[in-house]
Amino acid sequence: MSYHGLIVAGFGGQGVMLLGQILSYSAMLGNKFTTWLPSYGPEMRGGTANCTVVVSDEYIASPVLDMPNEVLAFNIPSMFKFEQQLKKDGLLIINSSVIDREPKRTDINLFKVPANEIAEGLGNIKVQNMVMLGAYLGATDAIPLEVVEDALKHKLTGKKAALIDLNMRAIKEGMKATVK
Repeated sequence: MSYHGLIVAGFGGQGVMLLGQILSYSAMLGNKFTTWLPSYGPEMRGGTANCTVVVSDEYIASPVLDMPNEVLAFNIPSMFKFEQQLKKDGLLIINSSVIDREPKRTDINLFKVPANEIAEGLGNIKVQNMVMLGAYLGATDAIPLEVVEDALKHKLTGKKAALIDLNMRAIKEGMKATVK
């Protein structure tokens, strides 16, 4: 059975929610069970934001995770908060462009991804969230790349459709940072 219990966390405006939505929608397109549960801090833009995504081959009883298998941390407070909840031998992927500290735990699998630098190299810092999504896909094989591309095509319509190619390039670059 394939099961992925993921928390994606960072500041508002970093694309945390979009990453979770794309992953969850991809799971649906891939005929998997999925949940997406957003959580916002009390601040507006720049406050804390995280979402929980569960992807499974079997029915999901609850979207709430006490102990995630995987965490994507976009900033230092998110890393410190959610690494504590991560299961032993779980996966922690950090945006090393923003997080300049080491996690405290040594019983987890860690990938440091310079997501901002990779996104800047592609010409748009805003795709750093898609770099992190690619890093997650490379580390887990949770969802096939083709299905994620289909999800992007459903999510980015109208004028935003012009961003699909850039987002796919960002995902592929992120995958290179964690591929097994």
